[in-house]
Amino acid sequence: MAGDSHRPVVVGPIPPGATAGLRGEVLRPGQTAEDLVYPGDADPATVHLGAYVDGRLVGIASLYREDRPGGPAGGWRLRGMATTPPARGRGVGAALLAAAVDHAARHHGAEVWCNARTVAIGFYHRAAFRVASEPFHIAGIGAHVVMVRAL
Repeated sequence: MAGDSHRPVVVGPIPPGATAGLRGEVLRPGQTAEDLVYPGDADPATVHLGAYVDGRLVGIASLYREDRPGGPAGGWRLRGMATTPPARGRGVGAALLAAAVDHAARHHGAEVWCNARTVAIGFYHRAAFRVASEPFHIAGIGAHVVMVRAL
């Protein structure tokens, strides 16, 4: 993707199974195919988003109708967000996040929340998310915090 920072990013719904490749490559390398299927993936309310540049899938995100523990009713949980290494820093993640927030808002959500890797805190801050927990560790993945954006 070198030199293509001005190519348009197209975001739209994808089938649940289309997330497995990037989930395995970026988020959970070396895990089994079963580990790449998250609870709620097949729920009719869940939306899986794909970001495409030149027709190639370069980013994914999944949004689940799930209230945050201790949060208000009407929560949407963002999970499994990933971009290919060459797509990073080119607006792909921001486009996916904006589409997820828009979907939750259009479906009367109260907030969007996620367990964010601590290295991604700045990315979420730029999209008006706030840290809502102390750091915690997810085995095999690393340090996280809960981040929230009210709608």
